[in-house]
Amino acid sequence: MTLQFSLGSIAPESAETAVAVVGVYENGILTSAAARVDTAANGAIKRLVESGDVTGKTGAVTTLLHPAGIAAKRVLVVGLGAQKSFDAARYQRVCLEAARAIGRLPVDEAVSWLAEIEVPGRDAAWRVRVAALATDHAAYRYTATFKPRDKAPPHELKSVTFVAPGEATAGLDQARAIAEGVRFARELGNLPPNICNPAYIADQASAFADANEGVTFEVLDQQAMEKEGFGSLLAVARGSANEPQLVILQWNGGQAGERPYAFVGKGITFDTGGVSLKPGPGMEEMKFDMCGAAGVLGAFVAAVRMKLPLNLVCVVPAVENMPDGASYRPGDVLTSLSGLTIEVLNTDAEGRLILCDALTYTGKRFEPHTIIDAATLTGACVVALGKHASGLMTKDEDLSAELLAAGESTLDRAWRLPLWDDYQSQLDSGFADVANIGGKYAGAITAGCFLARFTEGQRWAHLDIAGTAWDEGRKGMATGRPVPLLAQWLLDRCNG
Repeated sequence: MTLQFSLGSIAPESAETAVAVVGVYENGILTSAAARVDTAANGAIKRLVESGDVTGKTGAVTTLLHPAGIAAKRVLVVGLGAQKSFDAARYQRVCLEAARAIGRLPVDEAVSWLAEIEVPGRDAAWRVRVAALATDHAAYRYTATFKPRDKAPPHELKSVTFVAPGEATAGLDQARAIAEGVRFARELGNLPPNICNPAYIADQASAFADANEGVTFEVLDQQAMEKEGFGSLLAVARGSANEPQLVILQWNGGQAGERPYAFVGKGITFDTGGVSLKPGPGMEEMKFDMCGAAGVLGAFVAAVRMKLPLNLVCVVPAVENMPDGASYRPGDVLTSLSGLTIEVLNTDAEGRLILCDALTYTGKRFEPHTIIDAATLTGACVVALGKHASGLMTKDEDLSAELLAAGESTLDRAWRLPLWDDYQSQLDSGFADVANIGGKYAGAITAGCFLARFTEGQRWAHLDIAGTAWDEGRKGMATGRPVPLLAQWLLDRCNG
């Protein structure tokens, strides 16, 4: 079910809704909407502040049931933290915690006044978009592989109205599109690898193209890639019974002949490490190794839904990395599509081996304005940046600034790592043009340096999303990142 969003202008004390959402800062400072509810309810919120039931701490939620004097059946009071330090990141967190609290209530609709809260440097459209995306993120439920329910749950959130001025309409429209892209990416990421294999990704891309005018779909199968010379990508696929697919989607929203923007996403639908087998504990999380592919596909979905006036290409090398008698080995030398030869030192450094061929193909065939790849590429990036920021690598200063700004705007943030030639010597090989790993140190950077060898002459950036693409743990879900960042970057190209 798709959550429905709308804008409204109703007063908080007179809104006939299952739950009205208002905010309170620390030290008992009420927002305008909370103050109006408090006045109409004869001081109900202030009494809770005085008793300590409402603290105003960031994300803390208290629910008033059937308060007298107002039309709403419930009032959800969410803490905003200290007013003087309230910022964009805190606003997003507050919206997310409020949405989670609504999801625990027996309601199917809500009205929120959080988008009226001032956020330094952000306008109403931004506030509405962030609130809607946070709400949709909290409302997402993975159900694909559970036993079908005999009947629908008695209460499920179906619609949310945000009280905000009319100029916020653009933000809500963008939120609807980006939310669909995020859900598309999350669902692909969360599906188990026995369902979401390379052929499944191709089928989902094909179905989307069939349903949307202006979108074209193409796929190169194993035989076509053999003919083209995808020696590096095909080596990774050799050990799997699931044949590789190179999925290509095109959105023709710009002028005919205009150079497209291009996204390339790592689509390892399951990564055992190959012959360089990973440890067993935690290996189930390697179904998320295709979240780069899911992310660029989700950003593509968002761009199409927004009908952006540009041309966009999305290329996904979809492959499974499995151990088998036919698997590639440490010590093998591969010939990539570019002609560069690669010495394999570790078969678990496979993402860069499928990406290098996909990047070469994308650059030669489409001659794009810019190429951005997204990949759950290295554990080293998780060590460096944790779960909060994606790693960004590029030699183009302007492109770096554009992507970092898009990340700040959406709070889907990235942090730039160096891509200096000093690191290239770590990839030296005595048996090929380049080795596929660079040793113990700077693993995320040397992986980027490897990809840089296949993007010479291109305006290119690499996003390592290994730390941001999914939440850890047995119940950890795909996050849908970097869909918001990439969608905002495309929006900025249209508005620049």
